[in-house]
Amino acid sequence: MIQSVVEQLLNPNTQWVLIGTLLLGIASGVLGSFTLLRKQSLIGDAMAHAALPGVCFGFMLSGSKSIIWLLLGAAITGLIAAWFIQITINHSKVKEDSALGLVLSVFFGFGIVLLTFIQHSYGGNQSGLSDFIFGQAASMVGADVQVIITIAVVLLLITFIFFKEFKLITFDPQFAKGIGLPTTFFNGLLMVLVVSAVVIGLQTVGVVLMAAMLITPAISARYWTEKLSAMIIISGVIGGISGVLGTLLSTTAKGMATGPLIIVAATSMFLISLVFAPNRGLLAKLFKQLSVRKRTARNQLLLNFYELSEQGDNNGFTVEQLMSKRKLSYSMSLSMLQQFEKKAWIYKTSDEKWKLTDAGLEKAYEIVLNERLFEMYLMYEMELAQLQLKSRDDVDLKKLPAEIKEYLFKLLNTHERTPRLLPKSARVDERGIANGV
Repeated sequence: MIQSVVEQLLNPNTQWVLIGTLLLGIASGVLGSFTLLRKQSLIGDAMAHAALPGVCFGFMLSGSKSIIWLLLGAAITGLIAAWFIQITINHSKVKEDSALGLVLSVFFGFGIVLLTFIQHSYGGNQSGLSDFIFGQAASMVGADVQVIITIAVVLLLITFIFFKEFKLITFDPQFAKGIGLPTTFFNGLLMVLVVSAVVIGLQTVGVVLMAAMLITPAISARYWTEKLSAMIIISGVIGGISGVLGTLLSTTAKGMATGPLIIVAATSMFLISLVFAPNRGLLAKLFKQLSVRKRTARNQLLLNFYELSEQGDNNGFTVEQLMSKRKLSYSMSLSMLQQFEKKAWIYKTSDEKWKLTDAGLEKAYEIVLNERLFEMYLMYEMELAQLQLKSRDDVDLKKLPAEIKEYLFKLLNTHERTPRLLPKSARVDERGIANGV
């Protein structure tokens, strides 16, 4: 098997296809990032389907399957479709998704009619023209790949030159217009680049799957970063790797088209990103949720310990007593108690009850104090707006100004919410301000 793969790689035609799919994947990934962020994910699908009648017109005008004529026809009908979509959105009550679906179906249906007409009128001369629907990279010759490579390089070069302008019209078009940037021109230029990327991918991936080639690498990259520049690079890399993997797989699997395998490779990389991305991936979110649940359960259990102790019962508490204050699952409560015991925050009495140690009382006091101070903040948020606290974890007595501390503790006293059970490290002075926390 390895020998057959090596033989295929030594084949000049395979090498050309590899280079072509690599650059196609990079260009699609880079430009797909802009369409995704501009919430125009379906525009690639519409352009790809709208390109089919252009391919048919190109063939009918030239009388041959010249790649230049076919791509030129596809680009023209793709741009006309984009213009129709924009006109429909701007001058009617039809929404963008409806306009995309309308133009896509009309142009694709017209393309199928033309393709059927050509098949009945041009005999064997039209053989292979239907490959544009699903793509057939194996049918490409060196001249075809050279055209694709040239266009892909030009697309990447233009994107690099106008990266700042494209970034601005993507994230803040109103500001771009305000500083005098010709937004109409750059919107049009970006649309031309997207249409061009779609067109050069038709013979490789096909009309049906080209939208996935634009969007899948971009949405995969979005899971890995928050920066546009990094997203574009990652998307281009994912697109390029998908193109190469799909081509290599098609050389080993006889009868398998390259285009679908490229999309399968891109989808596989998307699934990897979906699960394993460090911040947005499903595993990362699962770990964060578990961490939040554990932290919440820990704080609630310590609050229960403190509030029960604050009521004057210093003989310890059973698990049932601790669970009755705030609802916690029995298994989670036992797990937290075991962790507290390891950290020496609690100890078990002779009558099988749990009691806070000095270290545990200090930790519980800190949580209770933060909880009650945050309650005061919420009650008097208009007067304390400068603090901009979002959660209890943002309450940090060491960073609060002295006058704010004094005011918060006065509020605690007023509402009789001042913690009464103090650890050794915390003492309240004559002004009601806790020290040592």
